[in-house]
Amino acid sequence: MTHDAKSCTERPRKVGAKWTGKYIAPDEKIEHFELDYDGKRDRWNGYDAATYAGVIESYEARDEARRKYLKEQQLKKLEEKNNKADGEDRASDEEDDDDALKVDEAKVDESKQMDFAKVEKRVRTTGGGSTGTVRNLRIREDTAKYLLNLDVNAAYYDPKTRSMREDPIPDADPNEKFYVGDNQNRVSGQALEFKQLNVHAWEAFEKGQDIHMQAAPSQAELLYKRFKNNKEKLKSQVKETIMEKYGNAASEEELPRELILGQSERQVEYDRAGRIIKGQETALPRSKYEEDVYINNHTSVWGSWWKDFQWGYKCCKQIIRNSYCTGAAGIEAAEAAGELMKANIARKEASEDKPASVEEKDWLLGELMCQMIWFSTR
Repeated sequence: MTHDAKSCTERPRKVGAKWTGKYIAPDEKIEHFELDYDGKRDRWNGYDAATYAGVIESYEARDEARRKYLKEQQLKKLEEKNNKADGEDRASDEEDDDDALKVDEAKVDESKQMDFAKVEKRVRTTGGGSTGTVRNLRIREDTAKYLLNLDVNAAYYDPKTRSMREDPIPDADPNEKFYVGDNQNRVSGQALEFKQLNVHAWEAFEKGQDIHMQAAPSQAELLYKRFKNNKEKLKSQVKETIMEKYGNAASEEELPRELILGQSERQVEYDRAGRIIKGQETALPRSKYEEDVYINNHTSVWGSWWKDFQWGYKCCKQIIRNSYCTGAAGIEAAEAAGELMKANIARKEASEDKPASVEEKDWLLGELMCQMIWFSTR
């Protein structure tokens, strides 16, 4: 047993289960934990963080109910405003304006909550008096900046001003860091704008303008605003002149509808190899040169016919590029001329005992070529 009769939490019985053997309770589960020195003193030992989700849900439900209630109140006021007369409408308008200026008390202004840079505090005053300013305060749950990096050669921390100018952990991921040093405040936000304003005042004073940032800050700020406006106008004028001279291809040419929508209702079927079977004709690749241009009455392009290492036209089988197309008649004439040339060569070789000389053969070939050209151009 894990406890005695005195510490038992069950209802006492007239006769115990030890003697009756009835209603015997199940054994209690006893867990033994072997904890070290820190584990025994850990106040959050055994705490489940998932149980905090119920607390968050209760707060969210309360906020939702509050927003719903406020919306219903606004609708009721709007209905009352529409039902009242003209004189009463003015009074209701003033009341609505006052209600609009009110802020939900349950919600804390985040801008005030995050304003840790300046907190007013009484400093060594009895019964009120002058106030001092405590700067560089932090949320107490966050890690102190001097504990982020305990290296001796890390960023220097000044305890008097509570400032650390450099980044204590420069090698860490920027997305995970919540503090990057006090110098970051000098190059971002209003500090950077104020720095640019001072630089502009100095440069304008050097160029002869009567301007001083400390003596007339409003004048310096007004001149800086005018300078920025004139600069933007000059940029826009330069851009317009360039567009007028060279044009704007981005605005003139409209994108195709297929690229804008990226879809169509045309159905295309493919085979296993990825070739188009049905639904879209195969697009032939086109070159930068002119294609399918027929000259001199030809019905085919130059280079569509090949014979004896020479290019020609397929429609008339001529090898002269600037020749006029003779069609089927030209093909028949060329074939007849070729047969005639072969017959003349055979007759010449048969009539002579000795083979003809090279000069005679050349002369005979030239004569046959002239006859073939005459037949083709007839």
